[in-house]
Amino acid sequence: MATRRHQEQLETSLAARLAATRKLTLDLAAPLSDADATIQPHPDASPAKWHLAHTTWFFETFILRDHVPGYRLHDERWPFLFNSYYEGEGDRHARPRRGMISRPSLAEVREWRAAVDAEMASALPNLPPPALKLVELGIQHEQQHQELFLTDILATFAENPLEPAYGRLEPAPCHAVEPLAWIAGRDGPVDIGADTGFAFDSERPRHRALLYPHRIANRCVTNGEWQQFIGDGGYSTATLWLSEAWDWLRTEQIERPLYWREDGTHFTLAGRREIDWAAPVAHVSYYEADAFARWAGARLPTEAEWEDAFASSDPMIGHQLDRAAPVLPRAGGGPFGDVWQWTQSAFLPYPGFRPEAGTVGEYNGKFMCGQFVLKGASCATPRGHSRASYRNFFPPAARWQYTGVRLAQDA
Repeated sequence: MATRRHQEQLETSLAARLAATRKLTLDLAAPLSDADATIQPHPDASPAKWHLAHTTWFFETFILRDHVPGYRLHDERWPFLFNSYYEGEGDRHARPRRGMISRPSLAEVREWRAAVDAEMASALPNLPPPALKLVELGIQHEQQHQELFLTDILATFAENPLEPAYGRLEPAPCHAVEPLAWIAGRDGPVDIGADTGFAFDSERPRHRALLYPHRIANRCVTNGEWQQFIGDGGYSTATLWLSEAWDWLRTEQIERPLYWREDGTHFTLAGRREIDWAAPVAHVSYYEADAFARWAGARLPTEAEWEDAFASSDPMIGHQLDRAAPVLPRAGGGPFGDVWQWTQSAFLPYPGFRPEAGTVGEYNGKFMCGQFVLKGASCATPRGHSRASYRNFFPPAARWQYTGVRLAQDA
């Protein structure tokens, strides 16, 4: 009886979290027109409508289709449009051309979401444990897409010469920059990786890593410090840059963080605003982060150094996403929130790594090449989604995400 009661409590909690997650995505889309939601600003980003549809495809495919007897797809043509990268699910529409999907309409996608949500609510009490595990994965997956939703709509609106605002943000409060200080890191063997609770497969297994004498900064690099880097010729000094990074810099004509202008303003989800020089710098690539660290007489931390330093920090604290509204990094945060922090560590499998069974095993493992790990969370990360073991990852030239820098040094 106690076991059954515990199972019912888990299902109730899961149902509530599922409903809240699905609602937040709809709330994020509320300010958008069909045209807003259809545009794809560049091949790495996706239209808002596609995010709404893809997260629905995930639940319909991996839970309803595979675990609810007799379930029929809402539209048998749509999986081709809204499968992202799962080879096990067959052919799919080319990623760089997602912005060409004008049909189904935004209204039709919303109707599909409502239908799938109703089916999920009905099916949840009778789903077997493997399916409930997939529901948890689906919630976490949709939370990732909520962050992508905001960064992609920012990239979309930035393409418009009118610079429309997604929403309104209050002016940044005046905040003194916290003095840069160094936290002594541990020296010797430490355990990293996820232990108990939900984690993506790439966070496991928990294993032993070896740390060498080092220290890590108490805060992220600020916009003001980045402006000093620019003023000191940081973007024109070849000796600060990796060879590949220098080629990228010259080819793309990079001179400052993405969305910055020379006049001290930057484009945000609330339109063009003055840069808050005390806030963490955002929208910088691994290439830029590495060059800045060299200019500052430091380096980027390894993921093991970062995780060990902040393993006891509360990942619920910090400037993170709580509701459907514009976001922006702010001064005074902690290790979680504001910006994801680049590490010098490549996104590679941990010793003993095993991807999840089935098609969902394609979630992380197939991307363990040419990517770097970021730690923490950003202002667009749904609160409660991240943890110290979390391994975000992007290629080194990516900068449309809220990505920033925390320095480290050998000791």
